[in-house]
Amino acid sequence: MAAPLLVYISAPGFADEPAKFDLTVTLTRITFPYIGFMSLVALAAGVLNTWSRFSIPAFTPVLLNVAMILAATVAAPWFDPPVLALAWGVLLGGVLQLGMQFHALIRLGMFPKFTLDYSDPGVRRILTLMGPATLGVSVAQVSLLINTIFASFLDTGSVSWLYYADRLMEFPTGMMGVALGTVLLPSLAKHYSDKSPDEYSRLLDWGLRLTLLLALPAAAALAVLSVPLISTLFLYGEFGTHDLLMTRQALLAYSLGLLGLIMVKVLAPGFYARQNIRTPVKVAILTLLATQAMNLAFIVPLKHAGLALAIGLGACMNAGILFYLLRKQRIYTPQAGWFAFMLKVLTAVLLMCATLYLAHGSDASWMQPGFAHRALKLGWMVILGASVYFVSLLLMGIRPSQFYRKAA
Repeated sequence: MAAPLLVYISAPGFADEPAKFDLTVTLTRITFPYIGFMSLVALAAGVLNTWSRFSIPAFTPVLLNVAMILAATVAAPWFDPPVLALAWGVLLGGVLQLGMQFHALIRLGMFPKFTLDYSDPGVRRILTLMGPATLGVSVAQVSLLINTIFASFLDTGSVSWLYYADRLMEFPTGMMGVALGTVLLPSLAKHYSDKSPDEYSRLLDWGLRLTLLLALPAAAALAVLSVPLISTLFLYGEFGTHDLLMTRQALLAYSLGLLGLIMVKVLAPGFYARQNIRTPVKVAILTLLATQAMNLAFIVPLKHAGLALAIGLGACMNAGILFYLLRKQRIYTPQAGWFAFMLKVLTAVLLMCATLYLAHGSDASWMQPGFAHRALKLGWMVILGASVYFVSLLLMGIRPSQFYRKAA
């Protein structure tokens, strides 16, 4: 019912074009139920994760992509205008994702029986925890919105340059950070409920070592291969050489904070598993304020790259404070062997960077036309860099078996 108001608030410029405004209202109404489906999908995923069923929640987002691709390629000709098919594709994606997860819940005997009982102590506890958690999530969205506002006052294209660089940052963050956080949280919660502080600390130590093992080379590779990555993925059509160089500046700045971004995904569950939501939220708010102060300091000399640098440094600050509090509250105690481990990882990263720098050639060579050539060359370099890194670790005595753990 409020769709016209929502569209007017979020896209006031559409009000001058009645046809566009009405179409946007229609699209909003069709896609809006997706919020409800995704809320239930998130709830089901949380239940499945506590039973160490990670594959189904990880796969379900694919169904949204499948639904939208089918809508665009098969259903679009049957709709007028064709974009309506995409909106129904979104809704269908929500139905498919929820259906897959509900089937998994039934197999576990965990299909919920819905009753309205707000006096239930479990329900009241979750509602109490949701308040700070919602605030914590919104901090990231507010930060992104503020950065977009800042960038809108800079040179034309600044918002897009930040967006493209952010897409490249989100890939390792989502692949490693979200995955590690998802796997850690249920086991940490189990150790906490079992009153096993030593196992709790050891599991956090495992997560931090695995994060450094994977995130450090990812951050270094993003910096060294910035031009090859951006040119292969985006250097087409209206995206020109100038856009590539500007996006590269943002990506280099973002890469400094990749480790912090992923570390937060591992450190925050150290508090969440203890039902301590307030501490990470307070740290997130402090980080938001510090990030905006850095935005003001960096935006004049560094322009859009300064905004990216502020986010990266803010993420490192967030991770550093969370780590300090975990140590201060004696929740986490580092295990033996950290110095030797870090020395080996840094050595392997330096060898990988040197190899990639020598192998990637001149930046100008990556600006020549031809997607296939760029893609094949980039794929070869990724394989080369990964081989040098992991072979170096093996030669220095770090084995994959050292990082194998069963879920609690």
